[in-house]
Amino acid sequence: MRTRTTTATAGLVAALAALLVLGGCTAPKENRGTPVSSAASVPSQSSGSAGGSGSGFEGPRPQDQNLLAWTGDPNDAGHVTAQSAAGVGGRITLVRIVLREQITWSNIWLGLAGIDPNAQLANCYLGVYDATGKLVAATPDISPQLMTDAVAKPLALGKPFTAAPGTYFIALLLNGNWATNALTLKSTGAGISVNAGLTPPSLRYSTLLTGQTSLPAAVNLAEQSTSTINTGWASQWYAIS
Repeated sequence: MRTRTTTATAGLVAALAALLVLGGCTAPKENRGTPVSSAASVPSQSSGSAGGSGSGFEGPRPQDQNLLAWTGDPNDAGHVTAQSAAGVGGRITLVRIVLREQITWSNIWLGLAGIDPNAQLANCYLGVYDATGKLVAATPDISPQLMTDAVAKPLALGKPFTAAPGTYFIALLLNGNWATNALTLKSTGAGISVNAGLTPPSLRYSTLLTGQTSLPAAVNLAEQSTSTINTGWASQWYAIS
């Protein structure tokens, strides 16, 4: 009798063990199905974020300050001296700006950092050249505005124009006499590195011509020069409205 009981008990244990093994093999299959379902939903969420939902911080934009475009965040702008009248007077300084969408361009904002109350200025202008070197807009003489209020200020073009997406060059022409380091403009602070990777006619900062008393109707952008830029005259801050 004891032999039969032992044999029966052993058989029962074996049967239970087999059931447990079967149960253990089945459960992982069910569990593995759940993570696959969760993982499949991840690409959908990721692609939604990559689609530009705007939920992340993207840094300051011109529109945050009621502007249409700028050469850089004005919060990062430092000083750039106007040097001497002999150094930049009569030269056309070009600052490249790339528009990503069509706008109506009415004003050029200039960051005036310092003034010379004793300066004698005349024939000073801001203008806009397109990628072919054609003058598409210009201000009247801005000499009076360069004598007062060292702040960022909008300088109106003679006539607003529709600017299609593309590359433009903001042109500055100064003439007259002023004290070196007194008349100063705001700068993006890039210095001599501003043209890294670029060559004419696509320089980001450059000068053209000498002895100019007005902005010519067209310029040859292939003649862009960095000789004056590399002495410290460059990277003026501008914005558009």
